[in-house]
Parts: sequence; structure tokens; C-alpha cells
Amino acid sequence: MMDRLQRLLRHRWHDPSTLRRALPPAALERLRRRVQASEQRHSGEVRLYIEAGLPASYLWRKLPLPQLVRQRALTLFGKLRVWDTEHNNGVLIYLLLAERSIEIVADRGLNRHVAPQDWQAMIARMAAAFRAGHFEEGLTQALEEISALLVQHFPLAPGAANPDELPDAPMLGP
Repeated sequence: MMDRLQRLLRHRWHDPSTLRRALPPAALERLRRRVQASEQRHSGEVRLYIEAGLPASYLWRKLPLPQLVRQRALTLFGKLRVWDTEHNNGVLIYLLLAERSIEIVADRGLNRHVAPQDWQAMIARMAAAFRAGHFEEGLTQALEEISALLVQHFPLAPGAANPDELPDAPMLGP
């Protein structure tokens, strides 16, 4: 009970100002442009979702933190319709600032080409940047690595264009 209460307080302590400090508007715009440029090289769709803290409904669940973060990322993957791309190759990069936790959720089209340990290695590299407070750099690194995978497995044909099925701008949680 005490652990859940401490977790609740930690997550309520982080608010929209935490998001603005971690990723000011100029950083968000640079990330949007990077997503847009990435999607001109492959047929995939990439979404970034950054949240200061988990909603209270998650914090009271009797689950270990990694499972809570994964559940939240999967929920957002569905709500943001990342799963609903033509080639089933959408990817969600989820960052939870209160815990500096990261989840990457890839749709089945891309996921069948990437081993779970490769996703975990990518998350570990991002985590190092986040621990140092370098959120934009960590997200940029992840975006570059995911873009390379999408270019490898879902390249655009010469002269083709990605129809941009999802918004490119990073989304900030409430």
C-alpha cells in the first residue's frame, strides 16, 4: 500500500510543466520534423507520446511498474490508432517522465522482423540518454534506429510517397 501511495505522489508531482521543461516547444518541433523526414524514406508511421505521469487509474493497480508502463503504452498504441496503418508497420515510442521509463510498441508488420532483444537493446540505449536528462537526444536516437529498421523492411519504392496516415507531431499526455 505504501509503495502505491509513494508512486501516486511521484506521478502527481510531475505535471505539464515537467513536460515543457523536458521538451520545450522548439524541441517538439525538431522532433516533428525528424518524424516527417523519416517517413519520407519508408512506408511506416512513427508516433511519439510523452507523458509526465501515469493516470491515477493505472497507479492503483497491483502490478509491477514495468507491467503498468507496458499496459499504458499498449493502450495508447490503440487509442492513437498506430495499429491502423496500411502495412501494419506503425511504431509508438512512449516516454513516461515520472519513471524515466520507455516502451516501444511496434505493429505486427515490423515486429515480425525485429527480435525482442533488439527492441530491449534500443530501449537501453535510450534510457542512458534519459537518465542524463537528454530527452530530445534519446528520442532522436530511437527515431533514427526505428527509421533504419523501417527503411530496411518497408522502403519506399522509387518515386513513391508515404501517405502520412498519422500525425507527425509528438503528443504530450495530460
